[in-house]
Amino acid sequence: MRFLPVLTALLMTATAALSADAPVRHVVSFKFKKDAAPADIRKVEEAFAALKTKIPQIQSLEWGTNVSGENLDKGFTHMWVVSFADAAAVKTYIDHPDHQAFVQLLKPTLEDAFVIDFQPRR
Repeated sequence: MRFLPVLTALLMTATAALSADAPVRHVVSFKFKKDAAPADIRKVEEAFAALKTKIPQIQSLEWGTNVSGENLDKGFTHMWVVSFADAAAVKTYIDHPDHQAFVQLLKPTLEDAFVIDFQPRR
């Protein structure tokens, strides 16, 4: 799990580079360990989805599992798109105790994560 501290540091750096007053989309993809039990993966799904009711800075939260036929997923199976009003809301979310508890629940089943924060352009 050496990559989780690096992931957290990257998230903090990326958040600092965001425009302070523009909306942010937080996109997260998970690759679970091959031996992760389906019940444990369901717990992760339920816990991540429940963050919407626990962290008021989350404006919307959508998620699903890979259905692409292109075979370019590199083993990542789950995708989450979380919307925030601004960069400060993302930081509050990352630091929030319920998010931190979710990360602890996730760690035993997670092989890898991919995270991008972006500000939508029109």
